Amino acid sequence: MRMSDSQYYRYGRHLVLPEIGVAGQEKLLDAKVVLIGNGGLGSPCAMYLAAAGVGTIGLMDFDVVDISNLQRQVLYQTDQVGKPKAAMAAHRLKALNPDTRVVTYEEALTSQNAMDIFADYDIVVDCTDNFATRYLVNDACVLSGKPDVYGSVFRFDGQATVFGMPDGPCYRCLFPVPPQPGEVVTCSEGGVFGVLPGLIGVVQATEVVKLITGMGEGLVNRLLLLDATSMRWREINVERNPDCPICGQHRTIHELMDYRSFCGMKPNGASVASISAASLLERMNNGWDGVVVDVREPFERDRDGFIGGSRLIPVNELVDRFHELEDARGREIVVYCQNGVCSINGAKILQTRGFEVALLDKGFGDWLAVTTP
Repeated sequence: MRMSDSQYYRYGRHLVLPEIGVAGQEKLLDAKVVLIGNGGLGSPCAMYLAAAGVGTIGLMDFDVVDISNLQRQVLYQTDQVGKPKAAMAAHRLKALNPDTRVVTYEEALTSQNAMDIFADYDIVVDCTDNFATRYLVNDACVLSGKPDVYGSVFRFDGQATVFGMPDGPCYRCLFPVPPQPGEVVTCSEGGVFGVLPGLIGVVQATEVVKLITGMGEGLVNRLLLLDATSMRWREINVERNPDCPICGQHRTIHELMDYRSFCGMKPNGASVASISAASLLERMNNGWDGVVVDVREPFERDRDGFIGGSRLIPVNELVDRFHELEDARGREIVVYCQNGVCSINGAKILQTRGFEVALLDKGFGDWLAVTTP
């Protein structure tokens, strides 16, 4: 693509770099990149790719903006809470750079749509936050021959690399099998340092620009690790596993699979049993012998109150504190959090250890509504 006069001016700081120049900028304008996930990692990555002049950016995210996102997801504004992320992100990117064509996918990535979507792009950027989708992105990239620019964050730690390159490793080479449900807590449970996704997302954008222009040394065969508490970066070598089931010498995976089942998750639509606050209160007033477990953080319990007699075990401590619930085996356990979100993960963790579990529907807020005069 030949540049216009206004583009020569817009991208002037790139053009004077011998490593990019006119030829490199034209490659950027011709490039097509899709971001899977438009949250903490996707926000800075998308903005810098649009600013750099990437010609087509695909934005895939089925979620809506939540006020809790704004601590780190800098694509969005307070007045956009409740609106679709992909659409709001597209609006922001077009305002940043009208040269960029933005394609939105307000849906989840699945085994049914991944190959068709990836076929339209040169590079895939994995900005997701769960293992099932990471394995899906990886496998679809390997099968379609597309680079997978990977990043992840948790608490104060981040990592990034590039998978799926010729002779390079894939995600399965580094993580052959997913962790069991309950072994790893999510960012919503364990937290994430707000500026950390910005750092890792910018690394991902950097690798995309390098892949497109052919400049520099890419993060292939190298996993970059960041500890934000000490601001120390380090890297480890990651080699292709010759026995990898999808990119190894004797591959056994030739098509996409059910990744929720592969990761030990319930099929879509399956859920943990729930109980309303009114029903729980009635049971407790009539000799119920079950146990109520509060999986919030201590500060939430101190700030907002709690259900009398409930046991406080924060969700990110459940795996290490199962022994505290051994006396509840064979009895019903009702798990609750503030609004019913973290308790879902807590209930699933307990289910993996054979406990009979139900969720307090709508969380502690509903309990207050029922019990407050």
